Amino acid sequence: MAKEKKEIAEIAAGMGKTLLKSARLAGRAAIKTAGAAGNLLYKGAVKGIDKLGEMDRKDLWKLGGAAACAVALPVFILAPGRADRRQKEPFRNRNFAHRGLHSRDRSVPENSLKAFDLAAEAGYGIELDVQLSKDGQVVVFHDDTLNRVCGIDARVDELNYAELRDLSLLDTEEKIPLFSDVLAVIRGRGPLIVELKNGRSNKELCEKTCEMLRKYNGEVCIESFNPMIVAWFRFHAKEFLRGLLSAPKEEYEGQTSKFTAFLLSRGMINFICRPQFIAYKIGKRPASINLSLALGAMNVGWTSHETRNEKGRDAVIFEFYRPKLIYRRR
Repeated sequence: MAKEKKEIAEIAAGMGKTLLKSARLAGRAAIKTAGAAGNLLYKGAVKGIDKLGEMDRKDLWKLGGAAACAVALPVFILAPGRADRRQKEPFRNRNFAHRGLHSRDRSVPENSLKAFDLAAEAGYGIELDVQLSKDGQVVVFHDDTLNRVCGIDARVDELNYAELRDLSLLDTEEKIPLFSDVLAVIRGRGPLIVELKNGRSNKELCEKTCEMLRKYNGEVCIESFNPMIVAWFRFHAKEFLRGLLSAPKEEYEGQTSKFTAFLLSRGMINFICRPQFIAYKIGKRPASINLSLALGAMNVGWTSHETRNEKGRDAVIFEFYRPKLIYRRR
């Protein structure tokens, strides 16, 4: 227990230093920008814009500094992490079966071994979700609770895996699989996007998932809605391409505060985790997300139900139709 507390404290301290440094840089830039802008507005009001050429060298330096800060601050906040061609190539212009190749009629359940085998057999990339059971097993399941898929009023992390494996997925013979079993079924037959779900033991989930991915013989990347999970991979497993899931702020209602929802929906936590791709819900994107993409983040869209969503995107997460395995980005 003491060792675990020490490790958690070290992670928290590292995150704290990153946040503190970022806050200081952002604060200084904001103060300089505000001060310079204030001086400029005052001088402009007094001299008039046509008198700009008469401003002395000191005032021009302030003007230049203000302009530089105005550009640098959003770039600093929204800039993605760098990824090399080797990391990007397996995921570029690919269609990924959302939770496996499950069916609309629910005869093939989402996140089931059958859905993953069908997707791999067809040659698609695969997107899936991992979280922890009560006894610390990495299981593949999307929801926090078992109500929708298993008809049980309980959280996934309230049951041991011995209890979870007896539950049926959508009234079929398929069961909740271990992540290790899923990897054994897929066997490197297509690239994987592994979403780590936010839970009560995120550090443990990151460590165990990372350990399995390092032993897996196949192309993998990770993503999460939680920027701290993505940040863990930024600092501890840089070899894996990492992405931040995001959506309009309305999607976060009931899950977090309005302010946090605004920050998450606009990519304003990028400076913590430096995602190399942004997986944004298909639809209209905020200008700040578009700036992150323009700065080099890969553009991933979810969840697609028609082929036209491939346009302009590096990768697409789809369900309930059969797109091309690889498409030409238009």
